[in-house]
Amino acid sequence: MPSERLSVVVTRRLPDAVETRLKELFDVRLRDDDTPMTRAELAAAMKSADALVPTVTDEIDANLLAQAGERLKLIANYGAGVDHIDVATARQRGILVSNTPGVLTDDTADMTMALLLAVTRRIPEGLSVMQSGEWKGWAPTALLGGRVGGRRLGILGMGRIGQAVAQRARAFGMQIHYHNRRRLRPEVEEGLEATYWESLDQMVARMDVISVNCPHTPSTFHLLNARRLKLLKPSAVIVNTSRGEVIDENALTRMLQAGEIAGAGLDVYEHGTEVNPRLQGLPSVVLLPHMGSATQEGRLEMGEKVIINIKTFADGHRPPDQVVPGML
Repeated sequence: MPSERLSVVVTRRLPDAVETRLKELFDVRLRDDDTPMTRAELAAAMKSADALVPTVTDEIDANLLAQAGERLKLIANYGAGVDHIDVATARQRGILVSNTPGVLTDDTADMTMALLLAVTRRIPEGLSVMQSGEWKGWAPTALLGGRVGGRRLGILGMGRIGQAVAQRARAFGMQIHYHNRRRLRPEVEEGLEATYWESLDQMVARMDVISVNCPHTPSTFHLLNARRLKLLKPSAVIVNTSRGEVIDENALTRMLQAGEIAGAGLDVYEHGTEVNPRLQGLPSVVLLPHMGSATQEGRLEMGEKVIINIKTFADGHRPPDQVVPGML
């Protein structure tokens, strides 16, 4: 691409500092409000832009890509996950896709531990008692939770975030176990004091806590399906800060209602914002509105990655965070 200012369309409101820098570097069209674009608006944007900056709320499938204009050559995603983008079709149409890996690792791992503690120590129930004004004072048997030290943590997906979760959990005295597409190098595994399980079924059946930290791909859809969830111990807890589609949400809800699983901490949901209403109100469940990466630092670093990817592309080079189908 030539070095003149690219036409860039941003689909959601971004931090002011990121929008200002985009404005300085490119011929950018920003979003006036913070609502997701409609499919018609996305199609129009893809017809007019050289580069599109979407977010996880934008479903860019083959049908939308078929409507893209000749100018569109880069989709610079604001986020690490790209399961909402048909990367293979984009590549076939000569459109590069980039993302923002690495910058949200610590934030998401922190939230994983926050949810783990919130469920096991019944923090939301305690907050509810205080906010309602019903607290009558300390009692020996009130709101008894469970100690996390000594529990077995099974991490599903031992990438950057999974390893960051392992480091934090070790500091809490948890025993680290994991299942991954590929086994970690021996020195990494030893450093984390982590036990590898080739069989996910065998790991799930023996864990006290399961942390979902793998991406959503065709191979991970409902990886924790009804059959596999039935293998969990009744005292087990599930935490998911990755993608909701990895868990069969209906099956999980049924088991939580029946007391067949002790609890769950969820930041993501199988159907996006359509949270299963039966999950709401269960005292053993902590629900958050996709807050895993919601830090000021993380959002700014995501924007910096987007800008670097677009600027590098504008200068005629491959974006440093280009995504190819083989990575998924």
